[in-house]
Amino acid sequence: MTGKVISINISSEKGVRKKPVHEALIKHNYGIEDDAHASSNWHRQVSLLAIESIQKMQRMGLDVKPGDFAENITTEGINLVDLPIGTRISIGEIALEVSQIGKECHTRCNIYYQAGDCVMPKEGIFVKVLKGGKIKKGDEIVVSKQ
Repeated sequence: MTGKVISINISSEKGVRKKPVHEALIKHNYGIEDDAHASSNWHRQVSLLAIESIQKMQRMGLDVKPGDFAENITTEGINLVDLPIGTRISIGEIALEVSQIGKECHTRCNIYYQAGDCVMPKEGIFVKVLKGGKIKKGDEIVVSKQ
């Protein structure tokens, strides 16, 4: 199964929408350099959300775009929530492993209050970085079996 990177998004603090960057350095067992969510101390080093999920919210009338759900990588062409934990994902030389599907939303974000729902807690996934490298918009994503 293959897809592509639509957007790479980072923020300097947690709890805010992320801003797109053209390329980024993903560090082994850490996450995306200069992103507030990166850490070697946990399993949610990088977050992914499909553009198809964002488009669902757009059809509900919301003015949202990649990064607005605080995802690091916006993907296209892969049904992320169907990937079991342990699935390997490659983006060029980068190797990632799915570590969590969805998340608990402890506080309701602005998106939730605007739409009455948010896709990230249900449709976003998290990965650990097994091998780092550079990533850029348009890169191919390859999903492997466990």
